[in-house]
Amino acid sequence: MARTSLLTAIDSTSHVHLVIGSNSLAAARCAKSLEVGAKPRLIAPADAELHYALQKRIDSGEVEWLAKPFEDGDLLQLGREEIDRVVDAVFVTSGPRDPLSAHISQLCKRHRIPVNVADAPALCTFSLLSTHTDGPLQIGVTTNGRGCKLSSRIRREIASILPPQLGSACERLGTIRRRIQEEDHLSHAALSGDLEEEDSIGQTSTFNKLVTETDLDAAKNRRMRWLFQICEYWPIRRLANISDEDVDSMLKSYASNPTLPTSAETPHLDSRPGKKGRIILAGSGPGHPDLLTRATHKAIITADVILADKLVPSSVLDLIPRRTPVHIARKFPGNADRAQEELLELGLSGLKKGQTVLRLKQGDPYIYGRGGEEFEFFRNEGFADRITVLPGITSALSAPLFAGIPATQRGISDQVLICTGTGRKGKPTVPPEFVETRTVVFLMALHRIAELVADLTTHDSDDAKVVLEDGSLDKTRRLWPRSTPCAVIERASCPDQRVIRTRLEFVTAAIEEQGSRPPGLLVLGKACEALFTADADRKWVVEEGFQGFEVEDFTAGTK
Repeated sequence: MARTSLLTAIDSTSHVHLVIGSNSLAAARCAKSLEVGAKPRLIAPADAELHYALQKRIDSGEVEWLAKPFEDGDLLQLGREEIDRVVDAVFVTSGPRDPLSAHISQLCKRHRIPVNVADAPALCTFSLLSTHTDGPLQIGVTTNGRGCKLSSRIRREIASILPPQLGSACERLGTIRRRIQEEDHLSHAALSGDLEEEDSIGQTSTFNKLVTETDLDAAKNRRMRWLFQICEYWPIRRLANISDEDVDSMLKSYASNPTLPTSAETPHLDSRPGKKGRIILAGSGPGHPDLLTRATHKAIITADVILADKLVPSSVLDLIPRRTPVHIARKFPGNADRAQEELLELGLSGLKKGQTVLRLKQGDPYIYGRGGEEFEFFRNEGFADRITVLPGITSALSAPLFAGIPATQRGISDQVLICTGTGRKGKPTVPPEFVETRTVVFLMALHRIAELVADLTTHDSDDAKVVLEDGSLDKTRRLWPRSTPCAVIERASCPDQRVIRTRLEFVTAAIEEQGSRPPGLLVLGKACEALFTADADRKWVVEEGFQGFEVEDFTAGTK
């Protein structure tokens, strides 16, 4: 197992940082020292060519330049008086090839002085993280010597997804914490009689004896748990927009109800007797968490228990608060019906307990999601007025879009048909006949793609043949030409989305060769080539990755 570092945050106010070198890195180290309130002292020979940024800071008096070569005694003579003039940290910027770097590192280690040598992890006792700073909020990333550029890239990616004003929110939440601590201090002072006399006018000497230290500690713990609930359960963007008025409101709210934070978006863990339960049937969309409706996202945040389909992607499940119990459908071949019954039983149990139960489905709950069946089940159990159905973006329409396929386009396709490739209890369904201007989307079909192609292109396939009374085959159904364009779209809108563009005659071979990446669907019709020009020399083309959108692109500059 790879060794990791102990990450710490050090208050460097008034510390003395010894910076050795005269290059751009030395300038950066001095700038960082000044940023954290330390006093950088630069050691470089008098004839050294100083980086212009260093020269500017020296001229302004921010950095003290000791124009001389490094001497061993510098480590023990240039620091603060209160720690016997030992320096607090050393930065060597000349790199590992300079023999002086190893020498200084050895000296620092001997005297237990933190040392950082550029590009030499083995010579360092500490390293600097790539940091994002927003007021009191700091986020640091390290790859433990595997590459500072990679750390910087990861740090930028993390910072890019954070809402603006999060640092200000940390400041305001710190205000709440401080006020709770101040109230706790005053309470203990009153109990011990340390308050000024005028603060206790009219109180007898035995007034506070009814309140014990244990009582005060319990009250403080309740207040801190209440603050923890706010920090843990409020949506991060709600936290980022917290205002001074919100702080006052929350403190007043706590005074009247010291058990829960109050907010329109705060999860209410209400377990009072008589509370009515609710079942929410919600669609999680095709996969990308930004494609959830706001209503479904709110349901994810506030539900007491969540019952999720097996194929709900992890990026959506990651939005579920850690406190919320989650049950994933145990659907595998031969157990689908029992798994469905199990989820219904869990949902019914939650309803009877007065819980809010979220039944989280893929796509849209009413498009091959058994949503209607589940609605009937809970209605028959007497909970008709406690059912909420929230729509979701179905992959049947969004997956083609993400693959660059317009389901309808003038002159090419004027109708869309959504079908399932597998019927009830795994039986095949009646295949749709060929209509030149129709786009057909098949869900749950890729596991039996060979049989589906046979059903679509022949009259005598075992699954789709229709025998007339005279014993002959019914050949009135229009067959699909084997040259019909089609596309297999798997894990639509997820980072590992894959699109296989081909024709009906080659789709079985393409899937067999490329393998399966569920969930997936098949799109069939001329619309598959409306915006895509097929390569006549290739039987199929594979496209990896989701090239859709980044929601930040649309929200940049908004408040």
